[in-house]
Amino acid sequence: QVQLVESGGGLVQAGGSLRLSCVASGSIFSINTMVWYRQAPGKQRELVALITSGGSTKYADSVKGRFTISRDNAKNTVYLQMNSLKSEDTSVYYCNADRVATRKGYEYDFWGRGTQVTVSS
Repeated sequence: QVQLVESGGGLVQAGGSLRLSCVASGSIFSINTMVWYRQAPGKQRELVALITSGGSTKYADSVKGRFTISRDNAKNTVYLQMNSLKSEDTSVYYCNADRVATRKGYEYDFWGRGTQVTVSS
């Protein structure tokens, strides 16, 4: 069974930085697109950034120029470097893998449990 585990969240002052990691484990041959989402209390989950297996990236307008997504395919890990953090970045951040090739074939839509990021102003 594929599992995703996020880490790296915490409390940081506005203007500070954090680096989130998400490690996928299980009988994984490859992962297609990996995505970071976030959800603040009372708000809908929103896409923060994604990275394809080929390294193409996409960002929400609200984080462009401040956040950088990257991945290490050998380690089945995706990262989110967050700089110049703002209070509005406070959310639970979730990792998603849309399609994973395993010994069972393709399996879809895996989520981690999330990591809390709190930015104090």
